[in-house]
Amino acid sequence: MHFVNAKGILSAGNGMNLYRGCTHGCIYCDSRSKCYGFTHDFEDIEVKQNAPELLERALRSKRKKCMIGTGAMCDPYMHCEETLGLTRKCLELIDAYGFGLAIQTKSDRILRDLDLLKSINQKAKCVVQMTLTTYDENLCRILEPGVCTTKRRFEVLQIMKENNIPTVVWLSPILPFINDTKENIEGILQYCIEAKVWGIICFGMGVTLREGDREYYYAALDRHFPGLRSRYQKKYGYRYEINSDRHSELMRLFHATCKKCRIESDIDKIFSYLHEFPENKGYEQMSLF
Repeated sequence: MHFVNAKGILSAGNGMNLYRGCTHGCIYCDSRSKCYGFTHDFEDIEVKQNAPELLERALRSKRKKCMIGTGAMCDPYMHCEETLGLTRKCLELIDAYGFGLAIQTKSDRILRDLDLLKSINQKAKCVVQMTLTTYDENLCRILEPGVCTTKRRFEVLQIMKENNIPTVVWLSPILPFINDTKENIEGILQYCIEAKVWGIICFGMGVTLREGDREYYYAALDRHFPGLRSRYQKKYGYRYEINSDRHSELMRLFHATCKKCRIESDIDKIFSYLHEFPENKGYEQMSLF
């Protein structure tokens, strides 16, 4: 872990990354890709120590309230958050200035900030996003070794439901020959139904691989799934988009289930929802509960 002073914290779309790198160890992580220009080891977390000061300055300067997003490139609840509390400091500012929040994580550490999430949601709008990929707990521990399992993330979603905080699930990635099964997708969808999630983001049944990410993924296949690397290389070569042979079948299952259970699955509508700041306190999503 090392500390830097960032020049800015909010992107043009009002997203922020407080850290760079990750300690979750997910075998498929796209953020490891060389295109993101890491000059340090991925597990050597870069901490933007002046993020709260930059965020407060940015929030003060905005003419209109908006949704602030975090978690797209780097999980805001990695292990270092336990001691640094950088995410919490920024949530306190979002709450104090009356902005909304769209936050994405795989970690149950988010529950430590439940008080702030509730307050933000009462004043404006808070949407919690959780990534779910693998229903089988043992397999999940292999694919996502440094973070709580899918069952625990489901419990987090339930807690959010109990506190009237809307949730969105990212059903991604689905790895060919590993978790691209009907049983896996049905299990995750059942969790989503029980937790009454607002929407599910699914770009397809597959994974993306590019330089940096691909090598790490293949090394993990060698460790945990001997022989599978050669199967990938023979079938997919150096493709960026790796689709499961079961893509069509599993996507039909996904869309049919979402339609039946009234879960939003239109990606454009979900992203619009994540970015829409309510004009008044009683915004429409509350009626969903």
